[in-house]
Amino acid sequence: MINFAAQRITMVESQIRPNEVTDPRLLAALRALPRERFVPPQLRPLAYMDEGIEVFPSIDGAPARFLLAPMVLARLIQLASVEPNDAVLDVGCATGYSAAVLARLGRSVTGLEPEPELAHAARGALLALGIGNADIAEGPLAGGCPANGPYDVILLNGSVPEPPEALTAQLAEGGRLAAVLSSGPGSGSQGKAWLFVKVGGEVSGMPHFDAGAKPLPGLVSEPCFSF
Repeated sequence: MINFAAQRITMVESQIRPNEVTDPRLLAALRALPRERFVPPQLRPLAYMDEGIEVFPSIDGAPARFLLAPMVLARLIQLASVEPNDAVLDVGCATGYSAAVLARLGRSVTGLEPEPELAHAARGALLALGIGNADIAEGPLAGGCPANGPYDVILLNGSVPEPPEALTAQLAEGGRLAAVLSSGPGSGSQGKAWLFVKVGGEVSGMPHFDAGAKPLPGLVSEPCFSF
């Protein structure tokens, strides 16, 4: 029988902490949450590997869906500096693991997911774990979820060419958006993690670290910043 609890501690100690993740609340959340509950049963032995995990296949040309690699997710969340009173939008939450982590850190989480099957899985996993401050909304990722906004933090669970204006418009004043921006055509899943901040109604951002993430569906280039 696989000792998932031991694998969880090993993930934190060998993947997360050595990669400059020091936030004690985030580390505690990663140690506590059973990531294996958020992956297909046949892939549970791989739940704690240091790579993204495919949780939904490519259909009709849309990208397959992945959980971010644990290190990438942890560094993005730390970059966003989630505070206990923050409202969070989790864009592309897939099976809900990122929403579960964020729910341990913020006041409320809205997980946005376009695939009904993934949204259903996320709701079930969150309910089974007794996580009551995270809800799952269904809809196109590029539009966000304005009904629950504005948000103090927006996290994108995958790479995009740049954040759509519809998402940055849902940031509260002082709000932060963390995302992996793809390096351009032919770059595969490699890119850089950026943090965008809204100050005085204007959103600006800067890169922080190299990161790999699979693309999110429906988030095409929509120019709104000059880098």
